[in-house]
Parts: sequence; C-alpha cells; structure tokens
Amino acid sequence: MNKQNGMNYAPKGKPNKVVNKDEFRFSAIGLDHGHIYGMCNGLLEAGATLVSVYDPDPKKVAAFVDTYPNVQVAGSVADILSDETIALVAAAAIPSERAALGIQVMESGKDYFTDKTPFTSLEQLEQAKATVERTKQKYMVYYSERLHVESAVFAGDLIQQGAIGRVLQVTGFGPHRLNAPSRPKWFFQKEKYGGILCDIGSHQIEQFLYFSGARDATVLHSKVANYANPDYPELEDYGDATLVGDNGATHFFKVDWHTPDGLSTWGDGRTFITGTEGTIELRKYVDVARDNGGDHLYLVNKDGEQHFALSGKVGFPFFGELILDCLNRTEHAMTQAHAFKAAELCLRAQAQAERMMPSEQTT
Repeated sequence: MNKQNGMNYAPKGKPNKVVNKDEFRFSAIGLDHGHIYGMCNGLLEAGATLVSVYDPDPKKVAAFVDTYPNVQVAGSVADILSDETIALVAAAAIPSERAALGIQVMESGKDYFTDKTPFTSLEQLEQAKATVERTKQKYMVYYSERLHVESAVFAGDLIQQGAIGRVLQVTGFGPHRLNAPSRPKWFFQKEKYGGILCDIGSHQIEQFLYFSGARDATVLHSKVANYANPDYPELEDYGDATLVGDNGATHFFKVDWHTPDGLSTWGDGRTFITGTEGTIELRKYVDVARDNGGDHLYLVNKDGEQHFALSGKVGFPFFGELILDCLNRTEHAMTQAHAFKAAELCLRAQAQAERMMPSEQTT
C-alpha cells in the first residue's frame, strides 16, 4: 500500500526522534489518498506514537493495519476525537471533505495535519481560519513535494545561507502519471478534487512562497485544460499559472497528468530557482537517462558548478518540528499564515483559470 499508480507515497528518512514513546500521540482518519502513509512515516520517524485509525472502508483499514500492525482500529471518528490523550489527527480524506473534518478535529481540542490540497473552496478556507482563531489549534498541511523531498529541504538551507543571494524567480514542473483505471471515482469529479491547480498546483505555489520568502502573491494568469482524456470530462490533465510575490519575486509553474509510460518513476518533478548570485536546479525524483534515483541538486554560484546527490543524507526535519510546535505552541515547522496563504493562492489560481480547448484535428 506504500505505492499507488507508480507513485511512492510513503518516503522514509533517517529517524530523528524529538520525543519518546507516548509523549506525542496521534491518530489517522481518512485513508482516501496514499499520502497518509508518508505523513504517518514522517511523524513516526520523529518519535510520535500512532495510536488508532478510522476509515469507513474496511479494505483501506486492513491495508493500513498491515503496514502499522500496532495501531488500534477505532469504531468511529468520535471514538478518536473523544480520546484526550491524542494530540493530533493526520488525515488524507477526499479533498472536498478535508476542511469539515479539520474543523471537527480542532473543535475537539486536537491539532490537524491534512494532505494537500487542504481546501476546495475559499469558503472552506475562511471557515478553517475562523476555527483556528477560536480554538487556537493548528491546521497544518502536508505539502510533500517540499517537506518530504531531501533535495528541496537542502535547497531551502542553501537559500537561507545566502548561496544564491536573493531569490528572484522560481519555476516549477510537476508532471504526474495518470494511470486512470486505478483511480477512485472522486478523482475525476471536480467538485471533490477541486481542479488541477487547486490540487497538485498547491505544491508549486507553496514552494514559491517558501523559497522566495514572499508572504503573499498575486495570480497574474492561469489556465487549465483537458487535452487528452475525453472519457473523464471533469478531469483537468494540464494546468499552469504565473504569480508575482509581494517582494517582487516571480513564479511560473506547470502541472499535468502526462508522464510518459517509459519514465522510470511517476513524474519528472523539477524546480529551478534563480537568485541574484546563483541558480539552483532540483531533479527531485529522477535524473532522466542518467540516474533512476532522485534528490539531485545542481548549484551554480561564484564558487563554480556543484552537484549534490542527497538521497538518504538530509532527512525530513519538518515532522519533528511539527511535533515540537504542537507541544510548545510555536511555529517553527511552518506558520499557519504560510499554510493558509499557499492554499488561498492555489484556490484563486483555479477560480480565475482560463480553460484551453483541444485543437481540432484535421486530415
């Protein structure tokens, strides 16, 4: 269950425990997306204790228990929310249901850690903001393409150290493999998945805000299309957008469901970062035709050209920082404002996107 549709949804890193057993207890609710495994792995490697799981689908629960044999199967959401020893709920529900579940979790006095995309409408975002303000609980988001990718973690460290000066521009490419027959029905229902820019586009916008240091941005232009999947009319198989940050940095990203069958992994995800004193390129999941492994970083600055092979060398500090943030009520892993702003901007890009139509084929 760790891999679905050719995607590795459960990356594992070097254990870096920040707490001992039972000092930070969490549960899982909603197993609709395989990202729940990556979320749980990250928390467990940081020392958290996985207590219980609930999903209405017994097959999903059985697969989860097979991966985490010590977990208890809860009879309902209420059973988990009533357990006062549980500090956080991790969830990967159907996207349109994530906000309602998160509000319910926070109202119960627990922090919430959801898969991206965290919302499918601006109304949900506003409701979550109000609940955070009222309950003082956390609504954290698993933006995995930065948080669970060692080359992206290392890129953030380099930028903070000044390796490329001030970041001026970020370009992101997020191709994914569709493998339509294996997908659940909700995956093709726009009301439930939110649209391509809202969904996988959220990774790209979050990275732009983080790498550039922007706290806000304007969506200048965005577009979506269904170029090659007429059997799934509500699917958007392509999307792109251009943004400018409140600090003047610019961003372009492209996401799609057109990974070629011959690629050795689910998608050739790349990020290009231009600074005043250098450039960084991330080849996250594969170095095409050179190395099937991921986490390659290329740095060019005043010191010359450097290649870093980072797989297994950096780890994933977000999860330990999140645990300590929950315990200490701090914001070192990710601020609430950042998590919500990335979500807001992907919703705005989705809402204003122009829809491209496939060109007519002529003979």
